[in-house]
Amino acid sequence: MKKYFLLLIAMAICAIGNAQFRPGRMPVDENQINKIAQAYAFINMFYVDSISAEKTAEDAINGMLEKLDPHSSYTNAEETRRMNESMQGGFGGIGVQFNMLDDTLVVMQVVKGGPSEKAGILPGDRITEVNGITLAGVKMKRDTIMKNLRGEEGTKAVLKVVRRGVNKIMTFKLIRGQIPTPTLDAYYMIKPGIGYIHLDRFGATSADEVKKAIKDLQKQGMTKLIFDLQANGGGYLDAAVDIASHFLPEQKLVVYTEGRVQSRTNLMSKGGGVFQEGGLAILVDETTASASEIVSGAVQDYDRGIIVGRRTFGKGLVQRPVPLNDGSMIRLTIAHYYTPTGRCIQKPYEKGKKEDYYKDFEERYDHGELISLDSIHLDSTQVYETFGKGRKVYGGGGIMPDYFVPLDTTKVTKYHMKLRRTDIITSEVLRFSDQHRNELKAAYPEFIDYIDFYEVPQSLSDSIRAKAKAKGIEPESEEEWNKTQRDLKTNLKALIAYDIWDRNEYFKLLNKNSDIVKKALEVLETEGE
Repeated sequence: MKKYFLLLIAMAICAIGNAQFRPGRMPVDENQINKIAQAYAFINMFYVDSISAEKTAEDAINGMLEKLDPHSSYTNAEETRRMNESMQGGFGGIGVQFNMLDDTLVVMQVVKGGPSEKAGILPGDRITEVNGITLAGVKMKRDTIMKNLRGEEGTKAVLKVVRRGVNKIMTFKLIRGQIPTPTLDAYYMIKPGIGYIHLDRFGATSADEVKKAIKDLQKQGMTKLIFDLQANGGGYLDAAVDIASHFLPEQKLVVYTEGRVQSRTNLMSKGGGVFQEGGLAILVDETTASASEIVSGAVQDYDRGIIVGRRTFGKGLVQRPVPLNDGSMIRLTIAHYYTPTGRCIQKPYEKGKKEDYYKDFEERYDHGELISLDSIHLDSTQVYETFGKGRKVYGGGGIMPDYFVPLDTTKVTKYHMKLRRTDIITSEVLRFSDQHRNELKAAYPEFIDYIDFYEVPQSLSDSIRAKAKAKGIEPESEEEWNKTQRDLKTNLKALIAYDIWDRNEYFKLLNKNSDIVKKALEVLETEGE
């Protein structure tokens, strides 16, 4: 068994070598490999209960990775497939966005030009069956439903559909197509001369999506841009470099990586950037991470634009994907990210304590960093200067914004935060939108009228409160409930817009009340005065 297991390890190392590692620089301790093989063999042969060989192997891999940094990870074959689909820009499917209401699939949006739109599927339709497999009322997991709806491009899908106002079950026959998964959520002119773009993640198509959005906005008169990276957790490194290249001149250092085995690698901006001049504000918060921090750090280091919001997450570890033979994947940390001035993006962490690492938001809140600029402790040993204006910028983890915008705790009550940790708000909004979709579309054919005149009915807020009470979640007082409602109704109005229209409209509503967006607009509008 020892020889066989060592052969497998050698094959694995060769595979890693093909991923730009050098096997000769990674000596294998045969005694330790033999120990792992012996433990696995004895568990498999003698353990009191039957075990899954696959799960035992996966648990062993996860056990090793959990003792390393917080970002080295393992995904099984199905998780890897889904992750790749979300980043690569498309998959084979029927072309609908859906949500679940009372164990029933409700179509929220149909992809323009996709198979479902061509077949006649409408928002609000309920898909109860696909190719003879019942989807409604069977408590099927969302992942399983998606697996049944998706399939190879060119394959057939026969749908059974229930439509409000139609007495019989409808049948639709369609051919699955390539369905795009855009990474850019929204873009529009937020003010005369000022455009707004929100990027959800950095995927294979992100740079092209951003380029198209910028060009469309420039045709509408954009000379200044708000690029929103709030809640953007990152993605592909190449996408970050390509997007930074839209803002920077050619052959500028965007980021460099360096690790114990990996020597320094410089990644430079490319030519052909579409927004190298004009006011630029990048919006960030405590959930902005990784590729988002690369773009933010480069823009800040070259004084190309301003960074507005709160200190970013501080995820500056480079993961190398290592595909395994069954379709699963290890993402192993091999280096750190550094901004052009030499700032390490990664915040400090203790190996093996991933749970503490991700409690960072609570710690920042408790220390007052999210609320007060005076509570932020900058590392005086890691001071750098920007290339353009020689301004001081700080290392030590994350990107500190040029303009700090505190979290407004008066808007979000503890009761509201408890509600957000449940599915009560989203499920009640979905139910409301489903009942009033046609009515609202008819009443507000122009979305600007919805923004200006629509008021969320009290009955929806009361329904949410009643559902929360049934789960033991209640405000401490009527005063807290009244405070909650002010912010809650703003969120409800935006969520209804998302369900009935799209994410572009969702962000138009959210941004009207965003302090970070308001600050960016204020600074951009006063530039040059």
